[in-house]
Formats: sequence, structure tokens, C-alpha cells
Amino acid sequence: MLDHVRAARAYSANSAHRSQRDQDADIFRTAAAGLRRSGATGSIGHSRALEDNKRLWASVIDLLRDPDNPLPVGLRASLISVGLAVQREMERDQPDVGFLLSVNDNIAAGLSGQS
Repeated sequence: MLDHVRAARAYSANSAHRSQRDQDADIFRTAAAGLRRSGATGSIGHSRALEDNKRLWASVIDLLRDPDNPLPVGLRASLISVGLAVQREMERDQPDVGFLLSVNDNIAAGLSGQS
């Protein structure tokens, strides 16, 4: 069996036993881990980690703007503000990776009930 098929099946089986919040927290942890190991500014790894984080936050903002999103409007507005701040930071020539890590780590902790 192909490795990616085996990995997909293992992920599917594992995620069935975890809450949506835990799975969402893992996404933020994964983005943070990518930034931590990304290497020097300008490297391919650094650029890839920033792009992954950009996609994550663009998706989060889109989901929060959805009128059918079940979160309270005030919470959604606050999280959108955080997301926009993250996006502004990532548009800088040299983003503050410490800030990006802090935001992702805090969101993951909040989703995991560790805040």
C-alpha cells in the first residue's frame, strides 16, 4: 500500500477519536512548528512556512466571516482582528516570527483549553 494512503487512513482513524477543537489546535501547532524550523529569512523553508501560515489565516478569516458560523459574533470579530494583524505582519519584508508564533501558540492553547 502507498505510504500516503496509509497515512490518510491512520489520520482518519485517529481524528475520529479527537474533538474538532483538538484537531483545529493541531493545525495551529503545525503552522507554528513549520515557522520554528523554517530556517533563515529568505530560505525556501522560511518562505514555505510563511505561505502555509498565510493560507491558514486566510482560511480562518473566511470561515469566521461566514454568516452561518456558529461562534458568537463578538468572538468572531475579535478573531478576525487577530487574523488581520497576523496577515499585516506577514506582508512585511521581515515578519516578526516571534509574534506569529505567539499568536498561533495562544490560539492552539485556547482551543485545547490550556489558556
